Amino acid sequence: MATEVRRPGVSAWDAAAVVVDPEIRVITLAELGILRDVTEDPATGQVTVTITPTYTGCPAMDVIRTDIRRALAAAGYPDSVVETVFAPAWSTDWISESGRAKLAAAGIAPPLPAGGPVRLTLAVRCPRCASVETEQVSRFGSTACKSLWRCRTCREPFDHVKAL
Repeated sequence: MATEVRRPGVSAWDAAAVVVDPEIRVITLAELGILRDVTEDPATGQVTVTITPTYTGCPAMDVIRTDIRRALAAAGYPDSVVETVFAPAWSTDWISESGRAKLAAAGIAPPLPAGGPVRLTLAVRCPRCASVETEQVSRFGSTACKSLWRCRTCREPFDHVKAL
């Protein structure tokens, strides 16, 4: 039987929360809002992590599950299960303020709050120069949850996380 060595002061939540999204490497799963819950069974020590993907067909889910299990094991939680839940559906409103700031700093325009039933994006503020003189180049960017835009002022292309 392996001896469990927990890193002092690192909760299972803390260990899972710092895992970086594999498609948008500047933001953690917690900041992205897909980390929903982390519980530990006191009797067995098993950790259960609940996540919600940004969309049902997200190709990064296997990598995310593996990365969470590795982070938990490294923090001294070797027995973990990662469960995926689809309801309620993930929303870009779940992205934290620090996550939005990190996206912008990395040149990725964060989404505006989803808010209402109609989500029509007429202009996206350029994350580099803050101009609203932008145009959508493609509805699909480097990942399916982003679209590709170009700034007419600074001429730079950038990704925009689609509001959901």
